[in-house]
Amino acid sequence: MINKTLVLTYFYLLIYILLSSGVILYNKWVLSPKYFNFPFPITLTMIHMGFSGFVAFLLIRVFKVVSPVKMTFEIYATCVVPISAFFASSLWFGNTAYLHISVAFIQMLKALMPVATFLMAVVCGTDKARCDVFLNMLLVSVGVVVSSYGEIHFNIVGTVYQVTGIFAEALRLVLTQVLLQKKGLTLNPVTSLYYIAPCSFVFLFVPWYILEKPGMEVSQIQFNFWIFFSNALCALALNFSIFLVIGRTGAVTIRVAGVLKDWILIALSTVIFPESAITGLNIIGYAIALCGVVMYNYIKVKDVKASQQSTPDSLPDRVAKDWKMEKKSSDIFKPSDSGEGPFSAAEPNDEETPLITTSRLSHIGRTHNA
Repeated sequence: MINKTLVLTYFYLLIYILLSSGVILYNKWVLSPKYFNFPFPITLTMIHMGFSGFVAFLLIRVFKVVSPVKMTFEIYATCVVPISAFFASSLWFGNTAYLHISVAFIQMLKALMPVATFLMAVVCGTDKARCDVFLNMLLVSVGVVVSSYGEIHFNIVGTVYQVTGIFAEALRLVLTQVLLQKKGLTLNPVTSLYYIAPCSFVFLFVPWYILEKPGMEVSQIQFNFWIFFSNALCALALNFSIFLVIGRTGAVTIRVAGVLKDWILIALSTVIFPESAITGLNIIGYAIALCGVVMYNYIKVKDVKASQQSTPDSLPDRVAKDWKMEKKSSDIFKPSDSGEGPFSAAEPNDEETPLITTSRLSHIGRTHNA
């Protein structure tokens, strides 16, 4: 007999992988001078933020499908604003990298995401420096260096943009834990877009006005409403697919899906964009880095289980503790760069996934569906 819950879970995982890969490839196609030729990454990101914020406003204020959270000026100014600033920076730098380096090489560089997040967590005091974790981070770094050395079309500008975006995203994740979780604020995908997207749009306006507006003469812009609408819609759908996945699976499953997505994305990018050829040294370096990421995730998951089993709890307490520990695990380390989200280790980071924190209800639902 087919387990319908299991089938639905794998279906959601498939949707997540397709959307995450699709958004990255779509962004590359739109931005690349060789294809759609819209070389304005800040503008494209602002379109995404504006569209996402508008949809979230409709769902919360007009149709009242989702209730807004209790947001004070203090929480907005001290938490949402700085997190939005780093989120906007990570999107800006990450999307700009598409103009200079290939999708395959970007995914390989994203293996540095756990390294960046661990370093930021140690600096901010949310994690402790450990020898075993340090060795894993060293292995990841060596793998990325080897992969970079094997890159045929290595571009220092694109590499700096991507690595800077990774560290901005890492700092955002740590700030999410330090600032929002201490305030006890929980945001679902809609409320996160409602608060984060408009603020990120404002932060992006300044670099857009200085860097892109002067070069955006109407006669040179190829504007197609349906291209930009469908692109923004895919980015929005990715946010909701992550929410569906996290509600039915655990952090480990999502990390595995993220790794699978990265390999699929690397293979697809070489087919769709023939100029982004990969070498044997690329693959060897990425495989080394991936080994370090897998070992790092294993250590962290083992730490979570050890913390959960240290003291016996009642069922409600155990559910609450499991939610907190897995949420912390999901927020801090992820194997990919998200491509696009803080939930997952996928896209570690997926480029268009804003601040999303799982709700207690979604976690409790996951325990029933397991």
